[in-house]
Amino acid sequence: MKKSGLKVVKIGGKLIENENKFRGFLEDFSALEGPKILVHGGGNFATEMALKLGYKTKMIDGRRITDENALKVIIMTYGGLINKSIVAKLQTKNCNAIGLCGADGKSIISKRREVKEIDFGFVGDIEEVNAKFIGSLLEQNIIPVFSAISCTKEGELLNTNGDSVAAEIAKAMSTHYKTSLYYCFEKKGVLANAADDDSIIEKIDKNKYKELLEKNVISDGMLPKLHNCFQALDHGVSNIYLGNASIFQDNSQHTKITQ
Repeated sequence: MKKSGLKVVKIGGKLIENENKFRGFLEDFSALEGPKILVHGGGNFATEMALKLGYKTKMIDGRRITDENALKVIIMTYGGLINKSIVAKLQTKNCNAIGLCGADGKSIISKRREVKEIDFGFVGDIEEVNAKFIGSLLEQNIIPVFSAISCTKEGELLNTNGDSVAAEIAKAMSTHYKTSLYYCFEKKGVLANAADDDSIIEKIDKNKYKELLEKNVISDGMLPKLHNCFQALDHGVSNIYLGNASIFQDNSQHTKITQ
């Protein structure tokens, strides 16, 4: 029998950068009852830090190329400054949080992405999530806060897509918990018209998803996000929601992903 509902929440970098919205999100997240896990990115902050250190960020089709210098910056910003700042803020709200990356407790094991048309560099594709270790933290009422960094079996840290980290954790934990996955970012949900922030698509099932793809309504970063959503549903995750910082509030508008 599965344990009571677990909430796995991914928060995007743009929300973290907005001080007022981020403060409100942390208030709402802290108030959530039951076991919960937070996953965060921080791409823009890493880009700014790289510039200050004299490194230029390389992007192809909106995706970061992680060379050796970029990886160092990502580890410092994601795993250090951003992660520990979030943990400290949660502690002030009576949330006993712990900051983690994939190397901690062998929690997220990956392999370096194979080079095909593009060499993404030090980027990880997740192979395994240590659900037993993560579950042991939840049983002690500890809230894991994961940065988007995974680790190979050989001990190499790798930049990893934060949406994928959240989806893979949710999939792994759904064996033991009734699990809900939340993607929290700057928009109110999946939009029918990218120029209209109020054109929220309230429900997307597989048929609707196919229709949106055919009409090119979904593009850029939303493509891998929704792909992760349906993969998660197919692997035991119970509920998936996409929305902005108010996603946990009763009157929230958002998108729900269904079979």
